[in-house]
Amino acid sequence: MIKNLLFDFGDVFINLDKEATLRKLGEAGYTEISAELYPLIFQYEKGLIATDEFTTRAMNYFPGLEKEELVKAWNAIILDFPEYRLDFIRDLASRDNYRLFLLSNTNSLHIEKVKEKMGEERYSVFASCFERFYLSHEIGMRKPEPEVFKMIKEQNALVTSETLFIDDTLEHIESAARLGFRTWHLKVGTEEVIDLFKKVSG
Repeated sequence: MIKNLLFDFGDVFINLDKEATLRKLGEAGYTEISAELYPLIFQYEKGLIATDEFTTRAMNYFPGLEKEELVKAWNAIILDFPEYRLDFIRDLASRDNYRLFLLSNTNSLHIEKVKEKMGEERYSVFASCFERFYLSHEIGMRKPEPEVFKMIKEQNALVTSETLFIDDTLEHIESAARLGFRTWHLKVGTEEVIDLFKKVSG
């Protein structure tokens, strides 16, 4: 029986355009993101460096690009949060049938943009639906690191076989599954988080 639900955020609740950053950079003449930049991105997602350091160091890979242009491109990934998904999670939280958790790979700039897009009040309402709200830049870990799933399990005394993890990224799903979590690899564009109970019984 499922007793606990662990949700991803991006493309599960809030819509993302994962190609938007590269498109915006392309408008400025940059056609790719160097592989050397990804360790810096992962550091930033884990909160190991501050926003100013991230943007300053990232700009070295895009000579001539203004900081404001870089931030705009970086945040272009964040789209809208449909009201029906907020209604869904609010209703689920109000029933109190499951313990609800959220785990997201994110960073300070993206969360600021999310709050701007959603509005502070809607964001607060959303966050309040969860018993714990885990953001990678606040906890110093990111998916698919097994340590982040182990930490959530231990902090909340979860039984993995009673915990369903919902994420749109296969690598994250596979990591959680190896630790015994039940999983739903949500297919963006063809499946919706509001269809959860077609996946869950009990």
